[in-house]
This record gives sequence, structure tokens and C-alpha cells, in this order.
Amino acid sequence: MRDYNTGLYYHDGLASRFSQEVACEAMADCHREAFRELVGCSLENLVGQMEAYMASTHTSPADFLAAWRGLEPYRVAVPVESDPLSAQFLFSSFKIALAILESRLNPRSVRLSA
Repeated sequence: MRDYNTGLYYHDGLASRFSQEVACEAMADCHREAFRELVGCSLENLVGQMEAYMASTHTSPADFLAAWRGLEPYRVAVPVESDPLSAQFLFSSFKIALAILESRLNPRSVRLSA
């Protein structure tokens, strides 16, 4: 719903009921709120949400994790004009959550330090 060339949001249904400007601002507000919730989410909660999402995709966990590590789709979760530090914190949280999920999938790949 966000045009990545302009950063503006489009929703035909909302725009026809209200106006394009009102629809855009409402969706931008929702996006900012969702981003704030993700940034404030505990790592345990984030892992749980990712686990549930992964199960809903009907993709193999290994393929899911490989795609998320390579494509980093969580980067689109950052609204325009967000605090760069918050964005980097969220990216780090996702990377840690992916590592946790991978360790659950393949526990032998985890090395414990002595």
C-alpha cells in the first residue's frame, strides 16, 4: 500500500470514502504505530510472532529463514522519516530472532562456549 518511490500510501477504498490525503495520512499513522510496537516488542514476543508467521506461510522453515536472511523483508517495516537508531535496533532484533529460530530448527549448529 506504500509507494516505495514516493513514500505515500494508497488505498482506493479509503480514498473513495474520504480523500486520498486523509487515507494516506491514516495509513501512515497506522504504519508508524505498528513500527513503534515492533521496536518496543520483547525479543521473546518477536520470535513468537515470527514463528507464527512462518507457520502460516506454508513454506519450509529452512526456505523461510534463508529468504528472510537474504532478502531482509523486515526493512519495509520502517516508515518514512523514522529515527535511524530505532530502525537499526529493529533490524538487529530481527536478525537475532532469525538466529534463534534457526537454532531451534537446527540445534546442532549452535556452539556453546566453554
